Amino acid sequence: MSDTPFGFGLPPEEPDDGDEGKKKDPQSGGGQGPANPFGFGLPGAGGFGGPGADNPLAAMFGSLNPTDLGAAFQQLGQMLSYEGGPVNWDMAKQIARQTVSQGTADGVKDVSVGPSERTAVQEAVRLADLWLDDATSLPSGAGSAVAWSRAEWVEATLPAWKELVDPVAERVGAAMGDVLPEEMQAMAGPLIGMMRSMGGAMFGSQIGQAVGVLAGEVVGSTDIGLPLGPAGKAALLPVNIETFGKDLGVPQDEVRLYLALREAAHQRLFAHVPWLRSHLFGAVDGYARGIKVDTAKLEDVVGQFDPQNPEQLQDALQQGMFQPEDTPEQKAALARLETALALVEGWVDAVVHAAAKPRLSSADALRETLRRRRATGGPAEQTFATLIGLELRPRRLRDASRLWASLTDARGVDGRDALWAHPDMLPTAADLDDPDGFVHREQMDFSEWDKMLGEAASGGSGEQPDLKKKDAENNDDKGDDTE
Repeated sequence: MSDTPFGFGLPPEEPDDGDEGKKKDPQSGGGQGPANPFGFGLPGAGGFGGPGADNPLAAMFGSLNPTDLGAAFQQLGQMLSYEGGPVNWDMAKQIARQTVSQGTADGVKDVSVGPSERTAVQEAVRLADLWLDDATSLPSGAGSAVAWSRAEWVEATLPAWKELVDPVAERVGAAMGDVLPEEMQAMAGPLIGMMRSMGGAMFGSQIGQAVGVLAGEVVGSTDIGLPLGPAGKAALLPVNIETFGKDLGVPQDEVRLYLALREAAHQRLFAHVPWLRSHLFGAVDGYARGIKVDTAKLEDVVGQFDPQNPEQLQDALQQGMFQPEDTPEQKAALARLETALALVEGWVDAVVHAAAKPRLSSADALRETLRRRRATGGPAEQTFATLIGLELRPRRLRDASRLWASLTDARGVDGRDALWAHPDMLPTAADLDDPDGFVHREQMDFSEWDKMLGEAASGGSGEQPDLKKKDAENNDDKGDDTE
């Protein structure tokens, strides 16, 4: 687990190749090197329209008369007019789109999706849904299939990012306004407001950068294990699918179909397990509530803040001002989130493999490629590490996949999928450590569960069923205790 939510204090890693991770000369208009994770350029750097334009704060304050703070606050208020929350999402969207337009490190640019690509995606999702009918009892969840460009992916997923990131940013923003004693806050009101606006702009900048980079890597709307797109809409990104399959030695149609299977499987799960989305997003929120702020360091920054040096606040943020609390509650929230995401990804992996293995000769190779992609830092790990300081453990995903496959062998497809009826029925983190123990322990009688739900819907007695009754009878017949 990272100790620096939003990635503060950890400069972004340089990629193995390409130009994105290389340090850029300030005069070349870079502004995105390791010393500048927020995307604000250094004073005098080239950028959008001339020297200093890549850093509006430096351009504003570079020639400021320190005695004219009123004018400075007015200018800053005009530039940072967003007041809708802890993150300037207008800025996040703008920077995400700009990042997408620059292309990826390997030089691949975003392109509009053509009619033939849309048709290919729709046909792949349609065929994938047919194959999945044999691998899961959950019906299709994709009401439509769409092909997105990277820019369209950014537009479609921003509402979900807002829901995920705002809880963390809210904690940080509140701390930025509460570091001064109450009697001093009235005197420092303009300064506090300015810092909050600057914090929102900086968060928006970094989040926009992260989402823009992610748009160059994802192949669908569910790559990170969360439903980022509109409900019931299976989405694939043709330009990224082509890049993903470029050196695999697998026909492009098979690559597209395998990725369509994964997208369609995610859609089934999120569509027919109504509590799952709120459970996952609630786990992120629970983790965010454990974020604490080094108020002593923040008080020092406020006391020494120089309007002529707005980068001072950014430097402070980079030095690790925000830390997760090392408490039992925070550890429990982290375990809950990691386990939930692992169970989702593990189920998808197991179901897709069952559907693809008999039909695609490349199924094993594609499965292992995706697993290696995740293990070496795929979209999920990078995004969560950057935005909320969370790193998923790939080992958990493999454990979850093995558990779901074992459940299929022991209980059948219906028995396996019935565990999604309620979060309390799902395997825990301890069960991932001992999948065989979970698979072979006392099984619930799911027909009794269905009977209870039917009675509740028809206004019946609502009597609690004995979900373990039949299994106990079976154990008596077998003469052994499987617990």
